[in-house]
Amino acid sequence: MPIVDILERNCKLYGNDICLVEINPEIKETRRVTWKEYELIEPNPVTHYRREITWSVFNEKANRFANLLIQRGVKKDDKVAILLMNCLEWLPIYFGILKTGALAVPLNFRYASDEIEYCLNLAEVDVLVFGPEFIGRVEEIADNISKNRLLFFVGDNCPSFAEDYTSLTVNCSSQTPMIPLTDADNAAIYFSSGTTGFPKAILHNHESLMHSCKVEQNHHGQTKQDVFLCIPPLYHTGAKMHWFGSFLEGSKAVLLKGTKPEFILDAVSKEKCTIVWLLVPWAQDILDAIDRGDINLADYELAQWRLMHIGAQPVPQSLIQRWKKIFPHHQYDTNYGLSESIGPGCVHLGVENIHKVGAIGKAGYGWEVKIVDENRTTVKRGDVGELAVKGPGVMTCYYNDEAATAEVLKDGWLFTGDMAQEDEDGFIFLVDRKKDVVISGGENIYPVQIEDFLRTNDKIKDVAVIGIPDKRLGEITAAIIEIKSGCEATEEEINDYCMKLPKYKRPRKLIFADIPRNPTGKIEKPKLRKIYGGESLVAAQNRG
Repeated sequence: MPIVDILERNCKLYGNDICLVEINPEIKETRRVTWKEYELIEPNPVTHYRREITWSVFNEKANRFANLLIQRGVKKDDKVAILLMNCLEWLPIYFGILKTGALAVPLNFRYASDEIEYCLNLAEVDVLVFGPEFIGRVEEIADNISKNRLLFFVGDNCPSFAEDYTSLTVNCSSQTPMIPLTDADNAAIYFSSGTTGFPKAILHNHESLMHSCKVEQNHHGQTKQDVFLCIPPLYHTGAKMHWFGSFLEGSKAVLLKGTKPEFILDAVSKEKCTIVWLLVPWAQDILDAIDRGDINLADYELAQWRLMHIGAQPVPQSLIQRWKKIFPHHQYDTNYGLSESIGPGCVHLGVENIHKVGAIGKAGYGWEVKIVDENRTTVKRGDVGELAVKGPGVMTCYYNDEAATAEVLKDGWLFTGDMAQEDEDGFIFLVDRKKDVVISGGENIYPVQIEDFLRTNDKIKDVAVIGIPDKRLGEITAAIIEIKSGCEATEEEINDYCMKLPKYKRPRKLIFADIPRNPTGKIEKPKLRKIYGGESLVAAQNRG
């Protein structure tokens, strides 16, 4: 079933129910905009604290945009890029694209102008939809990208080089365009995170998107009564595919534009959220704010919050132990996935396996997994190897890149580039990225193991371990350490703490600095290697 059919069903069954709420906590709350007002006045997304729409309005807006695209000549297998911050318009635009048979192409909101142009060309994009935060970046490349592309602007004060989305769609038909779609039809192109070099264009079909809906709902048991708090960027598979579980059940979701601990807890409290997906830094910030006394949990209504889950990166065991002490009634789950495997869930811990915190879990719903050596032969249990996954959510290919596709896809198996090992109970633990392994004097050192250890230090907020060149050993490990606000630590103190590690795992160099993470929470190790390892940008990108 093509995923757009779920939207049509939700419109018929739950048309008057609120489906999406947008909250901008940086704006003082004066009054709430209802879906009727939204439909009448199209409020500026920048000027309202809270907006909401129903399933009926969601579907109408998707149809209006789809019909606009069709009027302008967009047809099946064309590509329409989305460059928007999280907002109430984002998902109706996404589904409007899918309803035409075209491919939705979400873009990272951190891309510089040259990266935007690069991705538009790589994915052969025909239309770009962008918001006010990107006017300057798009204007820099407008002459290059507008020659054979339509540019639509979402917001007030449309720039001269684009067309106004709001004024154009309001006059378009709200009827569903009758474009036949099948599971095998192409649906979307997502870009790899860029933490391993230039982004690749990842092609998925409708079967992949539908499988992600089923996986998420199977793992976390969403019902119509649940309310999902969505904080990460919608351009990434993680946020959207976790929302797909709510979408499948017709339940409400809240788009929160802000990551401060008080913003998150306030949204959970006021909107009665039951499910929250966090990145590691946000969970750490919440716990630290509670420890400092900056947040008093008694000020919030949190009893309905039933599930906290984390993905997109290795999760420190110590973090979840701290979390469960403060929120003992919470179910917890870890989700592992890649954009190449339609985001989260190809491996997951499961809420019933809290005793295995630290593992990413076992094969997810409808997935197979194995761990292989350099010859792609399955290793014996306990040995470290590369994790491979297989299932209906595996990408079709890297778009226009046969060589890169052949490197990671074989016989339906996706070779992830993540090093892992399986314990005696069949649970999988991530060891590190294949390209992040440090080889020092012939010894393989897995940075994640060192990072997990260092995060058990109460003074350390975040840490990244990288390899830097060494004349004698080839590489040595360097730990970049971010200390918690209000704490102090010395090199001697951290080195003493590391005496608990085997000698070969002890960092050879300590650097106190902030840890850069991308919008999905992944540590930007190429950037760190460039800064501290003395590598050129090209060398850093080639390495990973």
